[in-house]
Amino acid sequence: MKAAAFVLAAVFVAGIAAPARAQLGGLGKIKGAADKAIDTKSKIDDMNFTDAEEKQLGEQVSLKLRDRFGVYQDEKVTKYVTLVGTILAQSSTRPTLDWKFIVLDTDGVNAYAAPGGFVHVTRGLLGMMKNEAELAGVLGHEITHITAKHTIRAIQKSKGISAASDLSGTGASGRTQFITKLSGMAFDKLFEGEFSREDENESDKIGTQISNKVGYLPSGIADVLRKIDARNAANTSRNGGWFASHPDTKDRIDKNGKQISSEKLASKATVDSRYKSFITFDAKAITEVTTVDDGASGLSSGSKKKGDEPKAADAKKAEEDKSKKGGFGAGSVTGGKQQAASQQASSAGARGVGGAPDRDAVGGSNKSALGIKLTPAELETFKKGIVG
Repeated sequence: MKAAAFVLAAVFVAGIAAPARAQLGGLGKIKGAADKAIDTKSKIDDMNFTDAEEKQLGEQVSLKLRDRFGVYQDEKVTKYVTLVGTILAQSSTRPTLDWKFIVLDTDGVNAYAAPGGFVHVTRGLLGMMKNEAELAGVLGHEITHITAKHTIRAIQKSKGISAASDLSGTGASGRTQFITKLSGMAFDKLFEGEFSREDENESDKIGTQISNKVGYLPSGIADVLRKIDARNAANTSRNGGWFASHPDTKDRIDKNGKQISSEKLASKATVDSRYKSFITFDAKAITEVTTVDDGASGLSSGSKKKGDEPKAADAKKAEEDKSKKGGFGAGSVTGGKQQAASQQASSAGARGVGGAPDRDAVGGSNKSALGIKLTPAELETFKKGIVG
């Protein structure tokens, strides 16, 4: 203790003895380092979300998805999806989240997981699947994106996060503004299907384990991926969302088979008849999916009129700005990324030369989520129907 005091005293004396200019310069460097450390800590703290904030973020992302695609107004179908999803969520690592399962009203085949427990599947995806095990495979995958906080993790890694932080104020209202701006980044992430391969593999693996634990055939997700692969056979570019390139899809199918073998996953239930009693429609072929007008796809309002889209030069500049910033940059905060990218994709899709028709599909006009309530008795009865 005395030695430490001596060292401090020596430093202090040396500081006094030094020329005034040197003293001021040294103090300036110390202050600069301290300010930098405080700023770094502040940004780290910005990225630590409470469960309530995560739900707030997810609610805003879900609203953007509903604005974009509309909500399928069939209570029986939504309740059925909610029953399957709730049973899976109860076997996840975060069973107490306020889970919501929403069917988006679009022919596009896709699924989206927003932070805080908001799982979305499209009417088109439901029509493509043919049994409950396949639905369980998809929902288990999306549930894992949420339980593992993949969207939160991606935002935390983003170099562009300071753009949202710098644009927000301080205090409680500033925090709310910050989360609102992050919701734009998160929406871009989900809409463009930018989860990393690591995240997708983790969601496939854990989702498969959950499905098997509940009693469903664990190859359900692989069966869906095979249908996706066949659906995209004639498409010349990545179709967005679940639809990675063919090698990636085939690799995911292969991993599922190896996991089932190595972990000895043996559940058998597919529950075809119950699925078909609720899902009585089929998905449209990818060539028959109607896409939005150029420039409208991906906009959170989904209501942009033809002729309102930015000029080509403006779109190009927005894309260049996004490339310079990288990742979730300021362009993502303002929606520039999703607008420019979606313009190109929907235009290409309309010309029949690739594009992402499932991502850029037209949505319904009703944005209201259905309030589905389940009783413990309903859940227990539904579980008894999962038999192999």
